[in-house]
Amino acid sequence: MYLDFFNFREKPFNLTPDPRFIFLSKNHKETFAHLLYGINNRAGFMALTGEVGSGKTTVLRALLGQLHTEHHRTALIFNPCLSPIELLQNINREFGISVDPPHTSSLLEALNQYLLQQNAADRTVVLVIDEAQNLEAPVLEQIRLISNLETDREKLIQIVLSGQPELGEILARDDMRQLSQRITVRYHLWPMDFEDTVSYIRHRLDVAGDRDHILFSRRALKRIYRFSKGLPRLINVACDRALLAGYVRSKKRITSRIAAIGIEDMRKNAIFRKSKRPLTLIPAAIALAGLISAGLYFNWPALLDYAKAWLPATEKEAKTAVPPVITGEELSRAMADELGKTPESESARRAFNTLAGFWKAPPLPEGGPVNPTDGLERAALGRKLLPYRFSGNLGALLRLGHPAALELTLPDAGGKRFIVVTGLDHEHILVDPPIAGRNSFSFSEIEKHWAGDGFLFWRDPLNLLPAGPSESGTEPVKRLQELLKETGSYSGPLTGVYDGDTRSAVKAFQSSKGIEADGIVGAQTLMLLYASSNRFDIPTLSTGQK
Repeated sequence: MYLDFFNFREKPFNLTPDPRFIFLSKNHKETFAHLLYGINNRAGFMALTGEVGSGKTTVLRALLGQLHTEHHRTALIFNPCLSPIELLQNINREFGISVDPPHTSSLLEALNQYLLQQNAADRTVVLVIDEAQNLEAPVLEQIRLISNLETDREKLIQIVLSGQPELGEILARDDMRQLSQRITVRYHLWPMDFEDTVSYIRHRLDVAGDRDHILFSRRALKRIYRFSKGLPRLINVACDRALLAGYVRSKKRITSRIAAIGIEDMRKNAIFRKSKRPLTLIPAAIALAGLISAGLYFNWPALLDYAKAWLPATEKEAKTAVPPVITGEELSRAMADELGKTPESESARRAFNTLAGFWKAPPLPEGGPVNPTDGLERAALGRKLLPYRFSGNLGALLRLGHPAALELTLPDAGGKRFIVVTGLDHEHILVDPPIAGRNSFSFSEIEKHWAGDGFLFWRDPLNLLPAGPSESGTEPVKRLQELLKETGSYSGPLTGVYDGDTRSAVKAFQSSKGIEADGIVGAQTLMLLYASSNRFDIPTLSTGQK
């Protein structure tokens, strides 16, 4: 809305993670150093705590991006509200370990074999579990058992538990002492101080296109700091609202007053609003309560008759107006009932059309049969879209950042059914079609019902897919080098030769995005390159919300 007004290339204060906007304050750098020390010295267990919005996930992403794939194997598990066996399944899937049948013993044995292989190859295996304060006691016990996988000399896996301060309280419980005693590196991430807050805001403005550093006055920065208390997430929200307030009032200079207006507007939102009742209303409230009590006393029989006639209709209206919140088995039944009514072919067609809409491609017509196995690929190619099938967990999908269709297997329905992940909403994902009246679900709710397979679409506008090692200059490689320059990963000349510098630039970019840094320019790398450039209209989960 305000991008053109302030001459930004993009929104500077989005809440979704983006490696280009990463800023490590003094506290973040110290946290990073502690975790890196623990991993390099194979400490075994590490714990990171911090308030909501303090930047824990930012530190973890930077940490994983720093670990070279030649010497490390990493897995990141989001929101692990899972059973012990489901957690093991997610860990193995993230490491690329396939097990059939997936029993706890077979999953643990397969993981142990994998860890021994990596240890023999002199690689360090790192498992990061985010939002660990949500873990139930049986799952924590399962993690403790995983940490027991070791040789005579060292631990085979390095585990980082990251969570809100409640995680520290959980680990301090008497029944958690066996796990707590194994944690050798602990660190609490404190909020930023004022100077780091100022540097953080200016860094994000720089990346978004502002070079003058005069957008926010010093007093406005102090007001934002007092509100946010140095928490990056609240800084982002406050700055975004302040810019919106400036845009509405045609003010390009964000003063303390405009920042206050933006913050006050944000406070009106139910998330931040706190009820404030003036003490002067207490006497009036007492008097009003007395009048109501007297009225009830003298008119109770008539009121009781009226209530009996009125209550059933009111209950019916309430049930109609507020859909029930369902989870667990009820959610499974709702998926089977609602998605199972749609034939597999029609479910595939609808998912295709939802994804095609993001790319402004023509939809599949109604009535025509669609083969979910290969018909979707043919239809996509006919619309100049490149299909990409993937297998993994939601962490892998979020790294790609594109709207995607997830394949759900419903035992009673027969065949597959599809839902489309259309966007992100803080700690939830948005899906289409809605299920039981909901289109927003936590990561764990979806992962409980998703086997890990899905597909998405993408485009290769610069025809870079053939780009690779070459002795002489080629146009695809030159275009690749130019694109790498735009993302800040490459600073050399546009030679058109896929030389060592170009390969190193590709690896650096891959590491920054949390994918395997193999130097091969494949579909994943190109998707992320195009999404990181400002030249292309690429639908992403942060921009593609419905």
